[in-house]
Amino acid sequence: MFSEARKSMVKNQIKTRGIKDHRLLEAMLRIKRELFVPLETQRFTYDDYPLSIGEEQTISQPYIVALMTELLELNNDDKVLEVGTGSGYQTAILAELAKRVYTIEILKTLSQQAKKVLSSLGYRNIIGNCLDGYFGWKEYAPFDAIIVTCASANIPQPLTEQLAEGARMVIPVGTNYQELKLLKKINGQIKITDIIPVRFVPMTREEEKTK
Repeated sequence: MFSEARKSMVKNQIKTRGIKDHRLLEAMLRIKRELFVPLETQRFTYDDYPLSIGEEQTISQPYIVALMTELLELNNDDKVLEVGTGSGYQTAILAELAKRVYTIEILKTLSQQAKKVLSSLGYRNIIGNCLDGYFGWKEYAPFDAIIVTCASANIPQPLTEQLAEGARMVIPVGTNYQELKLLKKINGQIKITDIIPVRFVPMTREEEKTK
């Protein structure tokens, strides 16, 4: 059942909306998205909308996962930073396309669950940690690509500083109204392009966890 649903998702939700990266399409056909959602919502895994994964967080709509990933223009030797591990599904997609993925999740329960699933699937090129994603992961910078899977009211300066020359970053920016933005670092300067309006859960900060 899930195998056919996965094929239908890629054909009807991803390809028809203009996603062309064949490596990405193949990855989305291989990865079992149902493993990254709670049992009670598995029957909706391949539907065309986001799903709750607990902790007031979501797994993104399949098309948005594909769009954000394609915008990164990943190569086999790229080093990627993901801000917001969440379910780990986006992490797995990145791990199929890049050399190494550094992923940050501020919520410990989600971080541990994602690590468990990703380890069970045999990924060995993923390094995760519980950190405030606003500040990135300076220890491993610079990165060839950065993807932010939660909405920030502004573009975090620490993240732009951790972009390598020629690197790309995709991030939803805004509060009630959000715009998916693509950043490219060219000759030391950041070029920003608006992509599409989106709706993401807000970025959780360290000080908010204790409220």
